Amino acid sequence: MNLTRHAVTLLVALIASTVTPRLYAQVRIAVVDLQRAMNETEDGRAAKRRLEGIFRNRQAQLDRAQEDLKRMKTEIEQQRDVLSREALEGRVEAYQKALIELQSQYVEFQQELAEREAELTKRILDRMQDILRRMGQAQGYTLILERNEGGVVWV
Repeated sequence: MNLTRHAVTLLVALIASTVTPRLYAQVRIAVVDLQRAMNETEDGRAAKRRLEGIFRNRQAQLDRAQEDLKRMKTEIEQQRDVLSREALEGRVEAYQKALIELQSQYVEFQQELAEREAELTKRILDRMQDILRRMGQAQGYTLILERNEGGVVWV
């Protein structure tokens, strides 16, 4: 879908540039690497540090929960012959419940991280697009394309 839209945009730009020789002489196209700009700007690096901090915190929580699960499993295996059937079933059920909770927590953390990344990235990209729009107007560009996605940033 995006590829088709971008291809049509490029085709229209190329057709328009060949129809009128004067228009062809005035066509200026720029290509920007927004991903690289995100990685090299202070805002981008700050956002990345913030995300890494959140990730480390969440990963530590998951690691602790996983260690607790390992301990529970080891205790169940060690006490298998000592515990009554009801007590063993109760511990196995508690272990399974804790495992499901850990899996659910992992999914929640992944979603949270993705949402935070999108939120931080959107702010930076909005500012970059505003800057690119102003540069495009001031420097007379006809079209500004994004290198990695191939999308039109400004026309």
